[in-house]
Parts: sequence; C-alpha cells; structure tokens
Amino acid sequence: MNKHSQTAEKIVKRLTQWGAVKVEVTDNSHLHVGHEGAKSGGGHFAVWVEAAAFTGLNRLKSHRLVYQQLDPLFQSGEIHALEVEAVSPQI
Repeated sequence: MNKHSQTAEKIVKRLTQWGAVKVEVTDNSHLHVGHEGAKSGGGHFAVWVEAAAFTGLNRLKSHRLVYQQLDPLFQSGEIHALEVEAVSPQI
C-alpha cells in the first residue's frame, strides 16, 4: 500500500467517524506530478461526502466542515490539495 492509499483510508476514517454516511475518495496525485505543491509529497484528493450535517448549509459552510475534519492531515502534509463535493442525504 502506498502513502497516498494510506492517506485516502485516513480521510474515509476521519469523515465516517465524524458522521458521514458515505465517503468516496479519489487520489488525483498522479495528475500533479511535477507540480510545485506535489514536491512536498502531499497528495491531491477529491472527496464526495454525504452527511446529515450538511442539511441546510450552503456550499462554503459544508466545505468548511470537511476541511475542519481533515485539518490534521493538511497540517501533517499528507494532503496538499482537496476537491470537495458535500451533499446531504436524500430522504
């Protein structure tokens, strides 16, 4: 298992422990080889997150919640860039 796969697993774990009912992570790091930010080794990821916590929130507030949950992975350098799609459950 490579470093980015481990980070993807950490993303899923942190978001599901927080309360997300579904999380999909795509590692886009290979698309950024040679990019200045990729030199530090941090991954580039896209996440699709479904959580009741997003109900009634605008896009910015929903994204902030995701970033708050993943902040330790940004601080450690495991995540360099993150693309977020945050949705509330459909009833």
